[in-house]
Amino acid sequence: MAELLKFCMITTFYPPYHFGGDAMYIYLLTNELARRGHQVDVIHCKDAYMLLRTDDALGEFPNHVNVRTYPLKSWAGSLSPLLTQQTGVPFFKRRAIKSLLKTEAYDVIHYHNTSLVGITALGYSDAVKLYTTHEHWLVCPMHVLWKFGREVCTTRSCTLCQIRGGRPPQLWRHTSLLRRMLRHVDCFIAPSRFTLKKQIELGLTVPIVHMPHFLPKRAGPISASTSKQSPNGGRPYFLFVGRLEKIKGVQNLIPIFRKRSEYDLLIAGAGEYEGTLRSLSVGASNITFLGKLNQQRLAELYSGAVAALVPSICYETFSFVIIEAFSMKTPVIVNNLGALPELVADSGGGIVYNNNDELMRALDSLAKNFSLRNELGLKGYSGYLSRWTEDAHIEQYLQLITRLREQRRAEQLS
Repeated sequence: MAELLKFCMITTFYPPYHFGGDAMYIYLLTNELARRGHQVDVIHCKDAYMLLRTDDALGEFPNHVNVRTYPLKSWAGSLSPLLTQQTGVPFFKRRAIKSLLKTEAYDVIHYHNTSLVGITALGYSDAVKLYTTHEHWLVCPMHVLWKFGREVCTTRSCTLCQIRGGRPPQLWRHTSLLRRMLRHVDCFIAPSRFTLKKQIELGLTVPIVHMPHFLPKRAGPISASTSKQSPNGGRPYFLFVGRLEKIKGVQNLIPIFRKRSEYDLLIAGAGEYEGTLRSLSVGASNITFLGKLNQQRLAELYSGAVAALVPSICYETFSFVIIEAFSMKTPVIVNNLGALPELVADSGGGIVYNNNDELMRALDSLAKNFSLRNELGLKGYSGYLSRWTEDAHIEQYLQLITRLREQRRAEQLS
């Protein structure tokens, strides 16, 4: 029987106090480890969520009995994460974090998005330490390598970019603090080969491995669909799922679907860019905004779609949307940028486009040829089963931890 370990996840956001895919990965990993008998504690910053939230909707995210959560909240409220952002130090939460780490004596501490927890938290405790690069925050103070709010970053102008982005510059990044703290981590994890290469390219000199995220296998059989019709009229439809932000590229889909009015575009999600997108869509009756949807409804929509569209114009580090589509035997059509084409290449489950003409040809080829659509969907599903399920991920994850613990023991004996 495998040794049962005691884990601590340290992150800024954790469900229900969260906004995106990084927190969902932590939630899935935490509960999968707990389901397999491990004890998992999660330390996260509730103050950071309260500072950045745009509505009061939380959703339900039950945890396994082996999971304990510690939502950090200080008397300073929003001042706490703001001060941490400026200094890299969790001033008002340092004592609570250190106390937990000392009292519980964890075998493994896994850091995730620590931007508002504080980079100095990497120096606490002597446990085996991992760090997953969910975003580009270690090499980009704006997190996403999106320069001046208009384009992917190819030449660095970090201070000016922060000012134009409405964030005060992080002066601690001009000191040796980041480099000193990163030395406390035994191994970094990149969810895609693209992200691994990008971190190294931008100067991150640390031990780092590639380990993709996962999505738990669904209960019950999934049957391939032969008719992909819109819920609002029996028309073929394509599906976008995600936060409605400029970097997600939905604005580039709207003129395409004005030209391809024989297809519907269903947009599932919400965000700060939604108003702009709705304005751009005025008069296009084949474009429908669905708002936030639960997982069951999303699964139904994935299953019925001709394809899921991932038009991101930023450097995505991974894409849960792609493997969610694959899990429903639905192919994807993705922009040739960041980690997106990597997931398609690893599975053969979709089409990669470089420009609008190629995107329109991709829409037509799948909408008019359901045999091709289903062939790509099955390839994506096969890739999902072999690469992106909980079994594949946890095996890699625990093997890495075993290697690092053995390495620690060997160093102690030498």
